[in-house]
Amino acid sequence: MKNFKLPSSVYNWLTLFGAMMAVGAILVFLFLLIISTFTGTSSSYLGLFMFIIIPPFLFIGLILIPIGMYYKNREIKRSGDKKLTAPVFDFNKSTHRNAAMVFITGSMIFLLLTALGSYEAFHFSESNVFCGEVCHSVMHPEFTAYQNSAHARVKCVECHVGEGVDWYVKSKLSGLRQIYGVATGDYDKPIPTPISNLRPARETCEKCHWPEKFYSRTNRLEKHFLADEENTPWDIYLTLKVGGEHNSEGLSEGIHWHVDPDNIVQYLATDKQRQDIPFVRFINKKTGDTTIYIDSDSDFEMDEIANYEIREMECIDCHNRPSHQYLPPDRFINNELAKGTISTEIPEIKAKLLEICENEFVSIDSLKKYSMNEIIAYYEEEYPEVIEENRAGIIASVDAFIKVYSDNIFPEMKVTWDKYPSNIGHMNFKGCFRCHNGLHESEDGKVLERDCNQCHIINAQGSPDNFVRSEFNIPLDFQHPVDIGEAWMDMNCSECHTGLLP
Repeated sequence: MKNFKLPSSVYNWLTLFGAMMAVGAILVFLFLLIISTFTGTSSSYLGLFMFIIIPPFLFIGLILIPIGMYYKNREIKRSGDKKLTAPVFDFNKSTHRNAAMVFITGSMIFLLLTALGSYEAFHFSESNVFCGEVCHSVMHPEFTAYQNSAHARVKCVECHVGEGVDWYVKSKLSGLRQIYGVATGDYDKPIPTPISNLRPARETCEKCHWPEKFYSRTNRLEKHFLADEENTPWDIYLTLKVGGEHNSEGLSEGIHWHVDPDNIVQYLATDKQRQDIPFVRFINKKTGDTTIYIDSDSDFEMDEIANYEIREMECIDCHNRPSHQYLPPDRFINNELAKGTISTEIPEIKAKLLEICENEFVSIDSLKKYSMNEIIAYYEEEYPEVIEENRAGIIASVDAFIKVYSDNIFPEMKVTWDKYPSNIGHMNFKGCFRCHNGLHESEDGKVLERDCNQCHIINAQGSPDNFVRSEFNIPLDFQHPVDIGEAWMDMNCSECHTGLLP
């Protein structure tokens, strides 16, 4: 090794700095690779450093090596060495052979690491960890909701990107803007929806949920608890008309009639979140008939149609929160009462927890302190015998409430249920009533009726002491748990049930 020499052009600060940077990047990469391989350690930040941050340093270092040699050669030429006119490789000289050996060996290592890095970088950038945890504070709400959703085992990119090079490139170009926003702190709180450049649902959702395989009808139990002293249960058993009465009828009727391949349903929304829909157009592909419905209660005029986007209805127009749903307090407290993690034996517990949710908190830590102190103080004053007998149960119920609250409300990102309307159903948001409000009427008098039985049948409902069952396939009229007369027939549920009202 004493005779191992390189051309004189190698010996300059820029080339040496580039070589040190490249070697350092390789050593750090190998060190992290050993850690992840032999210790089983894996995290979003480890992958970020290994496959996203380190490779550019290696590349820049390798580029600096020939740049430094180029300027060193120019310097030698200017110093008066007339023999040096252009680079000449003479393999009879040991310095040239050594340089060639270093170059070839280095190139092979670089190409190997580039292939490995590119492959791993691609898979890492497609992973759920990259999507949900790298930009932790920004995507924490979405990633938490996703992990609690029915699609928790479906990779983020399968819905947000899908198959094909074109959408992969589009997503990465869009990601560059998002990375810049996170780095500079230039992003909205909460993140606005709907996503304008999302791939059509027919190319993503229907890979699994293709229309021809929808179920006919399905039964569903809706469990509610009243905000009274007894936390009275109120159950509703429904038959949801997902499709036809029998599988052979396909999508000819029922909820998924809207995406029947024989139908085209188009609509126009006047707001970004697509909650106000004054215009609906139905096209029967078999007959070619077209029917236009206009909301008589809106100010929309047909000559304004060019100012708005007309969308063809697809899965996400109703299932707009398939993996990132933030439940309102009434819903998530009901769920915990049904599971028993919040005890129904504690008087007024639902009412008191809903009262806590009316407050705004700067962080989950502030919620924890406030809710525990508030509940304990209330029961010590109003129900001393209850807290004496069941203090542990009350504390456990508050802990369960804090956990489910933190799964649905994120103060740091200003994420609350009301910022993200869900279009499934009609309880806490307009949902179905965006169109089926009884006000959308065609020129020939057809109306998009506000008829609950179009989508579901109530088979049984009520509290344990007053439970009513119907005869087979004969729907019951809805009974409101609290007597409000017939007001519920003329109002949208969401006008009262904002998420904080049981």
